[in-house]
Formats: sequence, C-alpha cells, structure tokens
Amino acid sequence: MTISPSLSPDCGNCFALCCTALGFARSADFAIDKPAASPCPNMADDFSCTIHQRLRPRGFRGCTVFDCFGAGQVVSQHTFAGTSWTQDPSSKSSMFVVFKIVRQLHEMLWYLADARQRTFDPELAAAAEQLSEAIAATAQGDASTVLAADVETLHGEVRALLMEISEDARASYGADDRQTFDGGLQPSADLMGANLANQRLCGSDLRGAYLIGANLSGSDLTAVDLLGADLRGAQLHGADLSKALYLTQPQINAAEGDRTTLLPPQLTKPDHW
Repeated sequence: MTISPSLSPDCGNCFALCCTALGFARSADFAIDKPAASPCPNMADDFSCTIHQRLRPRGFRGCTVFDCFGAGQVVSQHTFAGTSWTQDPSSKSSMFVVFKIVRQLHEMLWYLADARQRTFDPELAAAAEQLSEAIAATAQGDASTVLAADVETLHGEVRALLMEISEDARASYGADDRQTFDGGLQPSADLMGANLANQRLCGSDLRGAYLIGANLSGSDLTAVDLLGADLRGAQLHGADLSKALYLTQPQINAAEGDRTTLLPPQLTKPDHW
C-alpha cells in the first residue's frame, strides 16, 4: 500500500518552488510582474521570503492565498534528493515542471481524502482509496515518472468520483428542491456579491460557483459542495463550514472570516482573519 505524502506545505524543506516556478502579473494580488521560472525579487538566498510578515500590505496578497498541498517539500527533498536548483542549475527547468505537476496530483489527493471521509458507500470509499494510491505512487516517483503522468485523465477520473460522492453526501438534505426554488444555488452560479447571510444552505451544490464578495456570514454550509468555488473576498464571519464538501486552504485563504467561523479540522484560519 502506498503511503500518501503530507498534503500540507513545509516551506522550510522547499527550494522556494512557488516563488520561482510560477509566474504572476501585476494586479490586485501582486505588486509586480514576475515571469515563470524566475526567482521572486523578495526571495532570500536561503529560499525564505524577506517580506513574509508583510506580504499583504506590500501588495502580495496572492502569495498568502497560494498553497502547494505539500508538493514543494516532496519535489525538493524526495524527487530531487535535497539538491536545489541553485546547486545544480541543470535541474532547474525539470524541477519547476515537476513541481507544477506534483502540485496538481497533491490537490487531487486532498479532494480524495475528503471524499473518503464523507461517503457512506464502502464501494465509493474503496474506489477513492484505490485512485489515491495510484496518484500518490506517481507523485512519489522519480522525475521521469511524474513527467509521464496523464494528468488530464486523472483529473477526469477524480472529478467523476467526487461528483458521485457529492451527490451521495448531499442527498439527505433535500437541497435539489431548494435550488429549483431559489434559482441561483447551482453549479457555476454567478453569486458575486450575493447576500446569502444567515441561511441554511445545507446540501447545496455550489461547485464552481462565483462567490466573490458574497456574504455568507452566519450561514450553515454543511454538505455544501464547494469544489472549485471562487471564495475571494467572501464574508464567512460566523459561518459553519466545518462539514462543507471539498473545501481547501487556498479557498479559505482568499476569503474573509473571524474566530467564530467554523472550519474543517484539516484547515487553519488565515493570519489576516
């Protein structure tokens, strides 16, 4: 049985791969333009961030939202055996590509772990476990194994299984009737700035919904499918997301909440809350 790697970032054991492999454009989330495969000017020689405690006021909110799902340390310490791209410049291009792939694989593992905990169907749980083992084995393989991964096919398999488990988990909440009545609580819905405060949204399917700036304060999101939902600036003060489906740390990092916001145990409240 393959043991899944940690899905939480360990920046101290990473060669600043998110600060180098990825690029970004000047925007509300980033104060500057940075091409992919280039070091961020705020990166120190030891791969630490020189403005880590001041990222938001310095205009780098996007950095505080990003999460690699533990891919950084796996690629740095396992795939490339602790030899950084500064020590071996010839590894730079392949290391950066491998990082991007492993991050996708780890994100899939995160969703599958959540799915296994939420399904009541032993066959679906077994299918999620089997798929997790296959993805984990690829993520922990050597560089050539990772580069040969059919990520698109894996995405399709994971998505299909997550949707099936979601339907199973949400079935007892009678959300389908409410979605028809409300007309807006549905996958990919445009709910930007919507007032959804103090509502019982249990079992709703908001997969891929645009919840940018939406007010969800005081609402119960038990068994709400939030796969890929955009929660940038969403107000989560006093909301109960402790049993929401497919909620990730990047989504929480992009939202606004406080000490009364309830989160699943595997997620942490951001510093800016």
